[in-house]
Amino acid sequence: MHIQLMRQARRRSGFTLIELIVVIAILG
Repeated sequence: MHIQLMRQARRRSGFTLIELIVVIAILG
């Protein structure tokens, strides 16, 4: 699941800190 989120974030140009934090939280 986290891979899909990362892929979507990469596709999107606007990579905000919030999204990065969410990804980190999901990763553990």
